[in-house]
Amino acid sequence: MSPARRSRLIPFVVACALFMENLDSTVLATALPEIARSLGESPLHLNLAITSYLLSLAIFIPVSGWIADRFGARLVFCSAIVVFTLGSISCGFADSFWSLVLSRVVQGLGGAMMVPVGRLVLLRSVAKSELVGALALVTIPALVGPIVGPPLGGFITTYLSWRWIFWINIPIGVAGIALALILIENVKEERVPPFDWRGFALAGTGLAGVMMGFETVGRDLLPAPAVAALIAAGAAALVLYVMHARRRAHPVLDLSLLAVGTFRAAVLGGFLFRIGVGAIPFLLPLLLQLGFGKNPLQSGLITFAAAVGAITMKVTAKRILRRFGFRDVLAFNAVISAASIAACALFETTTPAALIVAVLLIGGFFRSLEFTSINALAYSDVPRERMSRATSFASVGQQLSLSIGVGLGALILHVVVALRGGEAAVARDFAPAFLIVAGISALAALVFARLPADAGAEVSGRQPAPASESLTLSERP
Repeated sequence: MSPARRSRLIPFVVACALFMENLDSTVLATALPEIARSLGESPLHLNLAITSYLLSLAIFIPVSGWIADRFGARLVFCSAIVVFTLGSISCGFADSFWSLVLSRVVQGLGGAMMVPVGRLVLLRSVAKSELVGALALVTIPALVGPIVGPPLGGFITTYLSWRWIFWINIPIGVAGIALALILIENVKEERVPPFDWRGFALAGTGLAGVMMGFETVGRDLLPAPAVAALIAAGAAALVLYVMHARRRAHPVLDLSLLAVGTFRAAVLGGFLFRIGVGAIPFLLPLLLQLGFGKNPLQSGLITFAAAVGAITMKVTAKRILRRFGFRDVLAFNAVISAASIAACALFETTTPAALIVAVLLIGGFFRSLEFTSINALAYSDVPRERMSRATSFASVGQQLSLSIGVGLGALILHVVVALRGGEAAVARDFAPAFLIVAGISALAALVFARLPADAGAEVSGRQPAPASESLTLSERP
């Protein structure tokens, strides 16, 4: 197979991994109430099944870039798919709350290597001037997961067993491994710096402590002193990591990347934006099932509208960015997307399903445009030799913000139910959660509005690419 043909097919290999991950997360969100009933747990406690996976991603992603440079992208990518698939099998056999959480951690370990390494392969094979188109292309097949996931998860949960929502990853994983072995070269870096094990321990301990403490506060999962100790130990570890990273030439999370203006804006603005977006897949199925009394299939047939809106955007992203530029698109679109999240607070049992679908369709379109723009802007000014560290850093921030979004949504809902004196959530309890997370997402506009007008102009197409950018990285001398 010619190198040019191989490079055109690589986005679809990466998309296979993205499809499996996105399918898994959207299917799980639809099935949470039924899983909770099966395991004898409260649906509000089951948010830990989502956040444990996201937290595992955040902890292990920093290792992914170094391991790919050291052992080769193809070997790491295929191994990650194997681990993710084994974790999926284990989730299907889980017979208790904590066994499900531990199995999700194993899935997160696989996902931490699978998606960032796939993205790194893509970034190394595409010129910057073609980055927006490539990122949009690679997410089109991956977006089939969120489209298929909710109705498929609802059908499986309603008519079969929730355990099959994890086992459907097996054939997808086998296909991903086969494509990777055929199309991806096992490229390694000639010189790889020593891995920052001390930094990894400090960062992992800090992230795990703070997030686990945040996830369990007020939930009666752990004693209050243990929760306080987790948060305090995590915060201390993160402070020590910052001090450590300033002294080390190659830290596991390279904080010096924040000196790159476009990368800093994408990480900080994207962090705020994803907090609101991360809460939606958790809150919306619960509202439809616990609040409106719909079964998992009916819920899935409604929530998949957001993914349909997202996939329709992918064919227009490049033209929109070329016309308006990153600054205007990101700032205005953050407000529009936040408004679509806040609109969910107005849903009532009497709201027509067609109106709910329309709001989700429009919201999915604008949120997807924001995601594509943030991802493209993040790497627009990052040098190639720092790309693996940039992907690790950005991916950690992404997964951490999504985890905070789910945890914050669950915490607000838990507080509202407790203040009302109830035992289970009802429809009116969800409005404060939607409004608060929407307000946090809207704050991202303040970060993006500070970008210069020509930020990422080469990537957006508003500035011609240098002559060397017409060659892919694999074709350059």
